[in-house]
Amino acid sequence: MGEQLSDRLLGDWSHLIESEMEETYFQALKTFVDEAYNTTTVYPARQDIWNAFVYTKFKDVKCVILGQDPYHGPNQAHGLSFSVQDGVRFPPSLRNIFQELADDIGCTPPKSGNLEKWARQGVLLLNTALTVEAGKAGSHRGQGWETFTDTIIRELGNREQPIVFILWGNDAKKKQTLIGEQHLILTSVHPSPLSAHRGFFGSKPFSQVNAKLSEWGVEEIDWCL
Repeated sequence: MGEQLSDRLLGDWSHLIESEMEETYFQALKTFVDEAYNTTTVYPARQDIWNAFVYTKFKDVKCVILGQDPYHGPNQAHGLSFSVQDGVRFPPSLRNIFQELADDIGCTPPKSGNLEKWARQGVLLLNTALTVEAGKAGSHRGQGWETFTDTIIRELGNREQPIVFILWGNDAKKKQTLIGEQHLILTSVHPSPLSAHRGFFGSKPFSQVNAKLSEWGVEEIDWCL
């Protein structure tokens, strides 16, 4: 798992992540993940595990959209929360995100569910676990990923330059305690079909992010794909 770092990880995350990789919990996590890749089918592909950090530098983060674990179906996950690779059918939560995007700021529904354009504009698309076994949602939770991603959230939450954090669903909302008061936190129910009609639709997260960025004097995000 760690062998991908030198080639793939962008500069200003390196010190933080390499420091975490020296911790005992991460050594156990690495053993677990490497064994999983060697003996089962795991998503995303090894080279995509760190893509959230590859596409979005620490200094450039304007917004964080926090997911849970990667999609567990073939060819979907590629290291960015809620995003799928080009040509892949939209999962239900992503379909609902695009519906809210259209209702909120009028974006035409995209042809691809690849959110890399957001990531390259400073939207950190972070899952709380970065790997999952095929067909088994949540299968890599509780192995250490949450400790790692809590550290990432805490470091961002301590950053002086403000960020908008989007926390959808109860699991994400629990991370509010890691985030300093200089930031804006937007919360709602999760965009999954089980909950989207209970407050996700109509929550207008995208326009709220841009309004706050404008207030802070930061360039707004072009959310339309």
